[in-house]
Amino acid sequence: AIAAKPDIAIFSAGGATSLKFAPLFAEAGTTVIDNSSAWRMDPDKKLVVPEINADVLTKEDKIIANPNCSTIQLVMVLGPLNKKYDLKRVIVSTYQSVTGTGKAAVDQLNSEISGDETIAKVYPYQIFKNALPHCDVFADDDYTKEEIKLMKEPKTILGDDTFNLTATAVRVPVQGGHSESVNIEFENEFDLDEVRKILSETPGVVVVDNVKNNEYPMPLYSEGKDEVFVGRIRRDLSQPKTLNLWIVADNLRKGAATNAVQIAEYLAANNLV
Repeated sequence: AIAAKPDIAIFSAGGATSLKFAPLFAEAGTTVIDNSSAWRMDPDKKLVVPEINADVLTKEDKIIANPNCSTIQLVMVLGPLNKKYDLKRVIVSTYQSVTGTGKAAVDQLNSEISGDETIAKVYPYQIFKNALPHCDVFADDDYTKEEIKLMKEPKTILGDDTFNLTATAVRVPVQGGHSESVNIEFENEFDLDEVRKILSETPGVVVVDNVKNNEYPMPLYSEGKDEVFVGRIRRDLSQPKTLNLWIVADNLRKGAATNAVQIAEYLAANNLV
C-alpha cells in the first residue's frame, strides 16, 4: 500500500498500528488521517474538526489526528459560542454509548438484555440497567483517560487555553450515540435566542429545542446521522453568564468516520494533497 503512494490514507486500526505505519506512509508523501489516540497530543500534529479549525491545515501536514469522539461533538458547539461570548469555564458530563468501546461491548449489552451469560464481559460490571462512571482506564489523578481527553483536546482544537474545563465520563446501556450535559460559563453576557441562532447557523449542527412539544436530542434519533444535535438550551439560574445545554451525536459517524472523511474532503477541495 505504501508503494502505491496514495494521496490520502485513513487509519482506524489502533494506536500501535498508527505509530508504526503512519510515519512510513507520510515519508512516502501520503497524507495520513488517523482515528486513534496515537497522535492527538503530539504538538507537531494537527487535531482537526473541519467545521471548527480546518483552516490550520497545510500541505506540510502529513499526519493529521482525528479527535476523540466526545470531544468532536463538544467543540462543534463550544467553537461558535466561544467566538461570540468567550469561554470562561466548561463542565461536561457524558453519557456514552457502548459502541464507543467496540463490538464486544455491544455483544455484552445485548447478551445481558437477552439473559445469555455465555458472552464474555468487557466491562468490570453489568452494563444493562446500569451506568458506569468509568470510560477507559484511570490515571494517577483518578480521572479516566476519556475525561483527560475531554479536558485537553478542546483547548487544542479551539486554539484557546484561557478557559477551564472539567469532565466526568459515564458509560450507559445505549447504542445510538453519545450524549453530553454541558454547563458553560462565559466572560460575556449572552442572549438565548442569539445562542440558538448561532448554533442553528453552524454547519453540521442541528438545534432540536422545543420542550413544549417534548423535542430534544436523543441518541435514539442521532444513530446513523452525521450531524451534531443540541437542545435543552437554557440559562443557568444559579450564576450569571452561564448556559446549560445537551449535545448528542453518533459517536461512530461524526465522532469518528464522518469527521475523518470530512478532513479528507477538505484536503482535496483545497488542493492540500
